[in-house]
Amino acid sequence: MISILGIDPGSRITGFGIISLEQRKISYITSGCIRLEKQALPQRLLEIFNSINTLIQEFQPTEFAIEKVFISKNVDSALKLGQARGSAIVAAAQNHLNIFEYSPNEVKQAIVGKGHADKSQIQYMIKILLNLPISPQSDAADALAIALCHAHLLQSKQNLIRNLKS
Repeated sequence: MISILGIDPGSRITGFGIISLEQRKISYITSGCIRLEKQALPQRLLEIFNSINTLIQEFQPTEFAIEKVFISKNVDSALKLGQARGSAIVAAAQNHLNIFEYSPNEVKQAIVGKGHADKSQIQYMIKILLNLPISPQSDAADALAIALCHAHLLQSKQNLIRNLKS
């Protein structure tokens, strides 16, 4: 069984989602948000690192998927996002997880079928694909979408290997 921790990084809210992939079945494990208090950026980065470390210790994922930085019109926001990503990636690396990165458009394409889907479309598809009773909060849905994007890529690779063997 493979379990995937997906992260939607942010300097104010970092979404997380964990799914498992066993053979061809994808199952929801948990999701939520790391909400960061109004404190200095270094303290928020430490909180991201510590929270992700705790998630890794508790749920023992085997793989880690995170959204790539996208170019923003606001350079300061892009830099903070990059630092939040760095904190999350260091937590994963420290725990010896395989780390995979996906662009927002790759994730949207994999989940909704179009690279410029909006947040509500992502939330709706996550609810349907994971058979959830309600749509997750937006940042958690994005994190689950990142994890699902990675799971779909893994399934495609497994199918290719099966087809090459037959």
